[in-house]
Amino acid sequence: MTREIGFVCFGEVNTPFDRLQWKHDNALQTLLTLQDARVNDAGIVIDDEKYEYADRAVRLLKEREMDCVILCVAGWVPTHAVIRVADHFRHLPVLLWGLCGWMENGRLVTTADQAGTTAIRPALFAMHYRFKFVYSVIGKPAPIEKIKAFTDAAYAARMLRSARVGTMGYRDMLLYGTQFEGNSLRGQLGVEVEPFEMLEMTQNAAVVPEEVIRETVLQMKQRWVFDKPCDDAVLETGARYALAVGKKIEERGYSAVTLIDVDGMKKLLGFPPAMVFMLLAERYGVLTVPENDVMGAVTQLIAKAISGQIVPYLEYYEFFEKSMLIGVPDYIPQSATDGDIHVLPTAFGLLSQSLLNVSKVKTGLVTCLRLVYQDGRYGMHMYLADAKTPANWEECGWAPPAPQLPSLEVYPIDCTVAEFAEKVSSQHVIVCYGDHREAVRDFCKLTGIDLL
Repeated sequence: MTREIGFVCFGEVNTPFDRLQWKHDNALQTLLTLQDARVNDAGIVIDDEKYEYADRAVRLLKEREMDCVILCVAGWVPTHAVIRVADHFRHLPVLLWGLCGWMENGRLVTTADQAGTTAIRPALFAMHYRFKFVYSVIGKPAPIEKIKAFTDAAYAARMLRSARVGTMGYRDMLLYGTQFEGNSLRGQLGVEVEPFEMLEMTQNAAVVPEEVIRETVLQMKQRWVFDKPCDDAVLETGARYALAVGKKIEERGYSAVTLIDVDGMKKLLGFPPAMVFMLLAERYGVLTVPENDVMGAVTQLIAKAISGQIVPYLEYYEFFEKSMLIGVPDYIPQSATDGDIHVLPTAFGLLSQSLLNVSKVKTGLVTCLRLVYQDGRYGMHMYLADAKTPANWEECGWAPPAPQLPSLEVYPIDCTVAEFAEKVSSQHVIVCYGDHREAVRDFCKLTGIDLL
């Protein structure tokens, strides 16, 4: 979806208006380089006695539903004129952006932009605005990356306020770290978690049209590379369950789904749900994570809103001196797949045979995230890492020959493995490609989440 950004430029009544217009136009052109963003320009506001400029800007901005408002300071301006506008949008995240002077005939010329921002910043702080302060420097590029991080974070905060997570069952394997506290999650972040029973999925599965199942199986055969032949009955069962959960997704508008895995689909239905998760991501575009990991699903929602990616979950297998081995014993979404989607019919321990995703995982710079709830507060464990293809390894218990699970060896950049281990907050980690740390920091600040 498109980021909706409000933009208003401020200057003092005695500053030449054409100079303010020039600075406004340049700042606006910078913002228009942001991808997937609509900039709602409210023009220039000066501190006229009757607030005509300010009130006009308010009327223009109120015409749109926005993620955030950028207060762009083009020169000295009395703070009251800025607050006259900002007060109408104090429920939104605010970016305070101070412009800068210019060089003319070998001399610096300034409209005292930072005189304006240094007066405004403490007022915003004292009035408890959720804001970020950035500034331009003469002869340097505009701080567009910092601005983008903030607008991405503001967008994520707005998206979460209408997000729904569907969880089939609750607390798979009686795990502790996958639980959630519903009131604070809804109140602080806006996410609604809706449990539904596995019985409803099996009831839906019983009435899925056979022709739709056959069509889905055909699509699987066309899109996936089967490393060994697979019985059509296995594919049909996976398609049936995926379409049954998909019916619930379409009815309730879920953005993310988690299913009871070990104690549910494997134990009671005898069907490992890796294939189901793959189909849900492909067919319905939802985020998926197993084992009723609601907090993992919410982490995925945050990461997707910031990055635009269908982000995978992985879990920790081994710690090394300078790296960690992370992988999955089931599936990765296509967005994290390097090359073709490879699947293998195999079984683990006493479980029935199903399809295991054995695709290669994309490598590169990754931001690793995990939202947690501890002692009544939300925290985000975050680190940047260089993700590489690991050496050959196997998980004990798979039918021989043991498959190479989708996995990465991640080398943390902004911490040591020992420092990471002191803060690690779950066996599951959400992996987002690229460096999104600044946007995550901004998101945490906007939503009251502690950064771990």
